[in-house]
Amino acid sequence: MIHLGEYNTLEILRESEQGLYLADEEGNEVLLPNRYVPESFKIWDKMDVFVYLDNEERLVAVTDKPYIKKGDFALLRCNAVTEHGAFLDWGMLKELFCPFREQAFKMKKGGWYFVYCFLDEKSNRLVASSKTNQFLDNKALKVSLFEEVDLIVSHPSEIGMNVIINKKHLGLIFNDDIFQDLSVGDRLKGYIKKIRPDNKIDVVLGQIGYRSIEPNADAILVELRDNSGYLNLTDKSDPETIKQVLKMSKKSFKKAVGSLYKKKLIEIKEDGIYLV
Repeated sequence: MIHLGEYNTLEILRESEQGLYLADEEGNEVLLPNRYVPESFKIWDKMDVFVYLDNEERLVAVTDKPYIKKGDFALLRCNAVTEHGAFLDWGMLKELFCPFREQAFKMKKGGWYFVYCFLDEKSNRLVASSKTNQFLDNKALKVSLFEEVDLIVSHPSEIGMNVIINKKHLGLIFNDDIFQDLSVGDRLKGYIKKIRPDNKIDVVLGQIGYRSIEPNADAILVELRDNSGYLNLTDKSDPETIKQVLKMSKKSFKKAVGSLYKKKLIEIKEDGIYLV
């Protein structure tokens, strides 16, 4: 079966004036237009292609890499708004349509919007939605405490940054746990810090508890080596200063420093810490 809005591995079936016809194992065919035909190929060669509907609503295969595919999230630019909805740049010749009913806020030309791409069952077309929370479910969680997870930064709030966990759940990184610049659409690794009774999930970007000591200790050693073996930081330093220099909380800093001191890798003095 050829999957719309996804990458497909298909065989070259035959050549025509329009391009190459590709087929899946069941014999379903799709055209790869001439502009995407490789310089050299052989019949029965396999190709990885993205399949979507062209401007004439015909199934077509391309070698372009879209910024988003079906079932995924991305930050996209709005190229135009018509009486029917907005059209987003997703790196393809035909723009991605976002109907008004799927817009959390009315989109404007030139604006950037965080959206989800899905297959509309009524029209059988790929469409975008900026109402991303409807595609997330925290009722049946498939993550556990301290687990490493994939994150996509969704949108900011007054208390932190909302993130999408493994493309399935909604989570939150509290402001106190953010030690680097985050932008909507960023993809990064994180850890499940807490799962609340109502299934709300707290997330952090670094390891948790004793698990964080070694990574944080390594970060301090790197910073010491980069600064001629000295850091002007102590347990009396301002938390914001520690956050700015080391991208970690004061609590994590003190634990990591304690670990390094026990291993006799550093000296602690009144004016800071020194590499042994």
